[in-house]
Amino acid sequence: MRRLTFMIMAFIAVLSAHAQVGEYRNDFAFGVNGGVTLTNVNFMPKVPQGTFMGKTAGLTLRYTGEKYFKSICAVVAEVNLAEMGWKESIQDMNDQPVMRLDGLEPERYERRLTYVQVPVFARLGWGRERRGLQFYFQVGPQVGFLTGERTEMNFDLANRNSADRASQVIAQDTMAVEYNIDYGITGGLGIEYTHPKVGHFLLEGRYYYGLGNLYGNSKRDYFAISNLQGFVIKVSYLFDIVRTKNPKIK
Repeated sequence: MRRLTFMIMAFIAVLSAHAQVGEYRNDFAFGVNGGVTLTNVNFMPKVPQGTFMGKTAGLTLRYTGEKYFKSICAVVAEVNLAEMGWKESIQDMNDQPVMRLDGLEPERYERRLTYVQVPVFARLGWGRERRGLQFYFQVGPQVGFLTGERTEMNFDLANRNSADRASQVIAQDTMAVEYNIDYGITGGLGIEYTHPKVGHFLLEGRYYYGLGNLYGNSKRDYFAISNLQGFVIKVSYLFDIVRTKNPKIK
């Protein structure tokens, strides 16, 4: 994974350093983005989970350096505030929800982690640049800085219904996150519509795989693995700050 991260960062550097190999561009665009996150944590020992849904929003900066054959080459960077985490699936041996000891409702537990995230992408696009549709693929490294965590549950930890649970892995419920820096690989596909007088409108789906752990993973630690993973669906709006003057660009 470290080698893959190095290769992606090297690719981004190549795009920036050799922007005049193909048809020259010098386009800068800036804007805002927002969407939803659908995440979980890859725990080992395994913790049964559903999908945690959170929010994400932030700023986007894009530099387009060239069009090489039919591929529009760009570097994209974002600074986002994003919610990630896990939502436990608390079930019994018959795959039925475990009820609270008072019998009023099923037990619920989720952990909400808020990060400042900085992804950097190498992007390849195909289609229109000035007016119309463009499809794109982008991939790159991402680093996140934990700014807060919050637990949401409807039962008392000291009086949980342990007898009916199929999984007895509960250590994570009382453990604060140990590592405040998260890092990994993210990438996805998107579609962009551009209007020359209005700007760029983007819709994208991307996947994130964390290479770091939330908790220690030495032999004396409880979890051997505890990395974040999941999907992001977001929309963005960008406007041009600098645009290449070339009437041949469509």
